[in-house]
Amino acid sequence: MANISQKARLMPASAIRKLVPLSDAAKEQGVKVYHLNVGAPDIKSPSCALDAVKNNTMDHISYTNSAGLMELRKGMCEKYYKKIGIDLEPANLLMTVAGSEAVDMALKITCDQGDELVVMEPYYTNYNTFCFMNGITLKAVPTDIRDGFKVPPMSEFEKLITPRTKAILISNPGNPTGTLYSKEEVLALGELCKRHDIFLISDEVYREFCYTDQPHFSAMNIPGAEQNVILVDSVSKRYNLCGCRLGTIASRNADVMAAAMKYAQARLCPPVYGQLAAIGALDTPQEYFAAVREEYIRRRDFAVNALNSMPGVFSPLPMGAFYTIAEIPVDDAESFCRWMLSEFRVNGETTMITPAASFYKTPGKGINHVRIAYVLEVEELKKAMNILAKGLEAYPGRTI
Repeated sequence: MANISQKARLMPASAIRKLVPLSDAAKEQGVKVYHLNVGAPDIKSPSCALDAVKNNTMDHISYTNSAGLMELRKGMCEKYYKKIGIDLEPANLLMTVAGSEAVDMALKITCDQGDELVVMEPYYTNYNTFCFMNGITLKAVPTDIRDGFKVPPMSEFEKLITPRTKAILISNPGNPTGTLYSKEEVLALGELCKRHDIFLISDEVYREFCYTDQPHFSAMNIPGAEQNVILVDSVSKRYNLCGCRLGTIASRNADVMAAAMKYAQARLCPPVYGQLAAIGALDTPQEYFAAVREEYIRRRDFAVNALNSMPGVFSPLPMGAFYTIAEIPVDDAESFCRWMLSEFRVNGETTMITPAASFYKTPGKGINHVRIAYVLEVEELKKAMNILAKGLEAYPGRTI
């Protein structure tokens, strides 16, 4: 029998999706599963995006330019980025197969095998996956759940930077923490990257989900860092178009974009229907975003209050995205999540959440943390949180 590669054997499983077989098995038994494990919003996509696909008159689905349709790239610059204060030209960006390919491209462009990438932990678990795939060493600066995972002093980053460090990667607002970084914090990171002549890769796919009075500050607007910053973006969360699998990589560094184009040509082109939906989505009225924002504030407030009312549970109040990391009173969060899916039921229902240890680099950290995605409407959240609370009371490995 032919053997798969050692790399394939060692490839880390998705922390977010590896428990899906248990969820599927529960559903086959007739159990209703409330999904708080994945950032898949239930909010309707903008009608203008759906209509752009429904009403297209193409009679042949062919390749587009590897960078994406020029109509879309121009539209992104004029109808979206310009309106939020980011000045870009079509030459500064290309469309990717979701934000995931944009992250992968950014790492391929900035790092050779054996080079180092610095992140803050907890981090989006696929950052680790992409580092593994590309032979990059991931190094993590710790943050603290008790202060809302705020950006540590720059001296903590300095401790990890070596001659092999090629980039710092941030998620702002953060997945999995929901932390929103201030303008001052982003500027400080930019100065650090300029001082060490390394890249700042800024994953801003949750930009529309900010719950403070202060506007989101993009790394693209760091003065003097034009050659250092690479932007990762996506239509998935902003327009509730997760299945379109369309993202953006952008930079004012011409060498970065020339390299991105070579990687783009290797995979031919982004999804055509996804591009059509994105062109339509550019006409989404501001009222849509305002209504979605208010809905997520309601969901966040309910979810975080519900979590903090459970004995032994602590969750900070996230100011962005639609996630929170919660500390729960169990011996091992992954065992608890598995138990909830395989054994625990309330009137034939259970709740699925994500164990958070895989969002950490430091051994032993996050063992009693979970990520909660508050992507269900409040009435559904009430049922899901009630089941979670009862599960924590009944779990054999409870620590209080």
